[in-house]
Amino acid sequence: MTAFVLVPGTHMGGWLWREVADRLRETGAEAYEATLTGMGDRRHLAGPGTDLETHIEDLVQLIDHVDAREVVLVAHCYGSYPVLGAADRRPERVSRIVYVNTPLPQDGYSMLGQVREQMQDEATREGMLRRAEEAEDGWRMMPPTLEEPRNSASLTGVSEDALVRLNRLAAPQPLGTFTQPLRLSGGTAEMPMTGVFCTESGPGIAMVEALVATGDPRFQELADPRWGFFELATGHWPMLSCPDELAGVLHRAAADEGRRVTAGGQDADRVAAA
Repeated sequence: MTAFVLVPGTHMGGWLWREVADRLRETGAEAYEATLTGMGDRRHLAGPGTDLETHIEDLVQLIDHVDAREVVLVAHCYGSYPVLGAADRRPERVSRIVYVNTPLPQDGYSMLGQVREQMQDEATREGMLRRAEEAEDGWRMMPPTLEEPRNSASLTGVSEDALVRLNRLAAPQPLGTFTQPLRLSGGTAEMPMTGVFCTESGPGIAMVEALVATGDPRFQELADPRWGFFELATGHWPMLSCPDELAGVLHRAAADEGRRVTAGGQDADRVAAA
């Protein structure tokens, strides 16, 4: 049996994944909606010392307590950092990582470090850096407010009720989770990976093809057959806007389906054997 560990992004708790988890369980899979320290109904556990390593350990402990033979880690947004860190520590337990509209973490970088150097959306980048500088008590980074500039396309498909809930349940996040660099040992070097792009809020598979085509060594791993890719025609929050479609993509990813990109610029679909 496959167990999906569903990890939310910035300021969010496991509640974000509730609808997707329900659909996964309906098909016979196990699903665990992870709530990291300081988030969701665990917000009271946050403190100045809560950092990325805290969140990595949250997931390591969850993985250790899952009995299923196949554990698929699913990350959204910031969740890719603790997910990759936990997989690096438990590579023998994790069968695949699925990145849902996330940055691709790099060894030695914090999330804020990558935002500062690599994020192309200037408004989002500057807003996040400003909130980090203005962290309450020097360690609590507040979520964006409804009044702050947003990429409206990122909210495509999210109902008004879901948007209200998204803002009501968003928690301040400990600054250390954004500023502590990710340290990897190479444990995930051969691990299967899947990228899921939400094309209404950003680029899709064509971007992967373009990056690989540059010949830059940093991107050549994306042409490895262990990587597969999917696109969803929705905004940044597919677990709210299209939970049925996302659950289906997660099952297909676990079955090693997805589009492959090659260094020669050609791509192909891989479908799991019957």
